[in-house]
Amino acid sequence: MQIKDLFTKKKYATVPSERPSKRDIPEGLMNKCSKCGNIQYSKELEKNLKVCSSCGHHNMLSAWERIAMTLDDGHLTEYDAGMESVDPLNFPGYAGKLEQQKSKTNLRDGVITGEGMIGGFPVVICVMSFDFFTGSMGSVVGERITRAIEAAHAKQLPLLIFSTSSGARMQESILSLMQMAKTSAALSRFQGAGGLYISIFTDPTMGGVSASFASLGDYILAEPGARVGFAGRVVIEQTIRQKLPDNFQTAEFNLQHGQLDKVVHRKDMKATLTKLLDMHCVREGASHGG
Repeated sequence: MQIKDLFTKKKYATVPSERPSKRDIPEGLMNKCSKCGNIQYSKELEKNLKVCSSCGHHNMLSAWERIAMTLDDGHLTEYDAGMESVDPLNFPGYAGKLEQQKSKTNLRDGVITGEGMIGGFPVVICVMSFDFFTGSMGSVVGERITRAIEAAHAKQLPLLIFSTSSGARMQESILSLMQMAKTSAALSRFQGAGGLYISIFTDPTMGGVSASFASLGDYILAEPGARVGFAGRVVIEQTIRQKLPDNFQTAEFNLQHGQLDKVVHRKDMKATLTKLLDMHCVREGASHGG
């Protein structure tokens, strides 16, 4: 090696001043589980009924998604489709929020009701949607459910209600709270006449909904991990000044303490409902025992 070689400029690879942009990833292509953090293709998640393949977490469904996977051919003859909430108490900002919710969800309120078939059995079904005002129960939710109960009574059809809710809708005050009594009274008349009512808790079902019609089923089912209760966990802990169990208010906790009949995985829900209907009904004529 010669001395002059020590002073020779070394050649380095040039680095472009601007890095090439990352390949655009289509929005919504991937989904991250809110419970375990597992990342999976959204299409695969949908094929799995929106249940995480890693931890089994049941993601929320819209009302129409649940109808599609529960009813035969996903077909529903809807009741009261044009009924929508107003602002009966002139609550500040409520009218504007209602319009935002309608635009965001393409729903008129937090529940869809109607008739359909499950495993060949005709039923009246109500499906709540957490997407609309967190599934809160106002006048229209209570009225739609009451009318559905009365339709099941008149037609002698079994009734199914999928519940999800944050509770009563505060913007409607006492008009919201009275829906608890109205729906419960309609159910009392229906069940007194021998009507079959199957209630299904989905995550979350809280407040006035859990304290009224959702807890009055002849059969009470729940999806795995569904939170069910009246007041929230933090409120209860602050009130009683005690630490609650980690699984407090979950479907599994409620089953262990006798508040549910069965915790049913989403993929098994339709088959379970069909078995229950088969115990009480006939496919033709839709008559059933009490």
